Amino acid sequence: MAPHSKMDTIQAATKAEKNDSASGHSSQDPEKAIQVGSGPELQRRLKSRHLQMIAIGGTIGTGLFIGSGSAIASSGPAGALIAYAFVGTLVYSVMMSLGEMATFIPIPGAFTLYAARFVDPSLGFAMGWIYWFSWAITYALELTATGLIIQYWAPQLNIGIFIGVFWVVITGVNFLPVSFFGEIEFWFSLIKVITVLGFLIFGICIDAGAGKQGYLGFHNWGHPGAFAPYLINPENQSPNSSDFGLYLSKQDFHTKELNWWVFAAGETENPRKNVPAAIRKTFFRILFFFVGTIFFIGLLVPYDNPQLLSGGSDAAASPFVIAAKLAGIKTLPGLINAVLLFVVLSAANSNVYSGSRILVGLAEGQCAPRFFLKTSKSGVPYYAVAFSAAFGLLAFMNESAGGGTAFEWLQNISSVAGFISWACICGCHIAFHECA
Repeated sequence: MAPHSKMDTIQAATKAEKNDSASGHSSQDPEKAIQVGSGPELQRRLKSRHLQMIAIGGTIGTGLFIGSGSAIASSGPAGALIAYAFVGTLVYSVMMSLGEMATFIPIPGAFTLYAARFVDPSLGFAMGWIYWFSWAITYALELTATGLIIQYWAPQLNIGIFIGVFWVVITGVNFLPVSFFGEIEFWFSLIKVITVLGFLIFGICIDAGAGKQGYLGFHNWGHPGAFAPYLINPENQSPNSSDFGLYLSKQDFHTKELNWWVFAAGETENPRKNVPAAIRKTFFRILFFFVGTIFFIGLLVPYDNPQLLSGGSDAAASPFVIAAKLAGIKTLPGLINAVLLFVVLSAANSNVYSGSRILVGLAEGQCAPRFFLKTSKSGVPYYAVAFSAAFGLLAFMNESAGGGTAFEWLQNISSVAGFISWACICGCHIAFHECA
């Protein structure tokens, strides 16, 4: 894209904002389009409280409830803390970059269109499809996780039953008006926030000596240690396949939800006010919910705990549950499993929503078929939703051993795709400032 056309984009957005003020129309009108050159008839029905809670809840996902256990088992409490802090720094940078661009130009498709406008259309095309693939594959994984979680209560039933049921439910929710979607995500996020706050209070009490183990302090950092050894067996020098580097390479798969709120900016009332309000306290959310939780888990659970090493996807492998069991509380697994189900359903819900809005942005930029722009009377891009949701059916691959291996390959590709997209977002932000 030529430099002068990039400048035109910035000037057009600024001119539109000035015209709003001159004509007496403010961006507080929920149905007024603030988009620059937008075509899809998405409707601004998300309220400030929806976007605020979505931004907060995005910090708390399956990576925190389950993935944090494998992080500590792989790297030890200090290694996991460093990894989470490092990735948290990356996420903070990406979110602030996105927030600035989304506030100035809140459009459907978000950063896929920013890449095309501020850098080059080819980058927008590649970045959009890579990130869409990442969300589509993640949806299939979350559906698999819901089946594994339900099997905690009904182990005799086939996982495919639950995959099918939840695929219908989540896909159906995304065909409803975006206001319903926002309300559901609001309550899902509230449940997650209350759970993590409760765990942090629980962690402080147990570490101070309220559990049957007595005062812990930093005991687990000394025995078995702060870092997990790289070598499993020093005699034959067999490597630990779950070391810090491998865990870090998979971290994006657990943190992708932190950025999906930006897609909701294109359907939020008064985005120039509500988007900055949603991201203003991002640093403290990441520090408190993301890094703080992994710190307390490392204090309560030793990295060599057998249940932590099991690698399961249900409540038994959750470090939250393991910490409660070590403290002598045996009634918590069922409750945590129920919360975990809400967490996974929230993630699956956001997968379909984000994937469909990326397709809308790609179609708007003429990088995808134009029929993805078609919306219902309530502003739902039904073709984009259906196409994104269809890839959730790949979850049925996990019913066979060979299919499960292939699915893991797709998951790894999805993780790498997320990091590539993060780098592109930062590049778009640099180009955005050069144009301003």
